[in-house]
Parts: sequence; structure tokens; C-alpha cells
Amino acid sequence: QVRLVESGGGLVQAGGSLRLSCAASGRSVDSYTMGWFRWTPEKERSFVAAMRWSGGPAYYADSVKGRFTIAKDNAERTVYLRMNSLKPEDTAVYYCAARPLFSSRDSRDYDYWGQGTQVTVSV
Repeated sequence: QVRLVESGGGLVQAGGSLRLSCAASGRSVDSYTMGWFRWTPEKERSFVAAMRWSGGPAYYADSVKGRFTIAKDNAERTVYLRMNSLKPEDTAVYYCAARPLFSSRDSRDYDYWGQGTQVTVSV
């Protein structure tokens, strides 16, 4: 089992920045892909970013490309989502997720999920 715990959400003004954290515990995630998704009532759950823990390219949704960055800290077993130039439409509950092996933009491919953290961007 893999346990994921997100933190770092909050309220920020448009144009501001936040960094979300996702701490992984339990079995090793060295061979896993870590993803970030977000949920709103209108769009439900949508892909934000993903990367393999072992390295390689990161993947981003078009709506966040150039503004968000996914990164990891091996020693802390934590994956981060740095969000810059935030917009009101980025308001959502953000979830960290993990799946074995290859990256995917489909939330149905992910086996483990965190509890979510709310991000609210005001105008």
C-alpha cells in the first residue's frame, strides 16, 4: 500500500503562487508515476501534471503548462506542485495520486490517492 498526504493548499490572490506537497509513505514508490489532479464541480477530476519517480520528462495539462512545475525530493519522499501565476480558474481541490510504472493522464489509471487539498484563487 502507498499512503499519500497532501498539504499546502490555501487562499491566494490571482497572480500569486502556492506550493503543494504530497508525502508518500508505505511501500516504495521508486517505480511509480506520481500525478496531480484537480476536482471542480464543473469539470470533475482533471489531469494537472505527472512524472515518474525514477526520472524522465514531466507532463502537464495545456492549461497549466508554463505556470506549474512538478518536482520531487527523494530524501523526503515528497512530490511537489509549484503553482505560479495562479488564476481564478485554478480554484479546485487538488489531489496527489500514484500508479505503478508509466505516466498517464487518466485518473482511472491511478491506484492510490491522497485526501485532497483546497486551492482557492481570488480575483
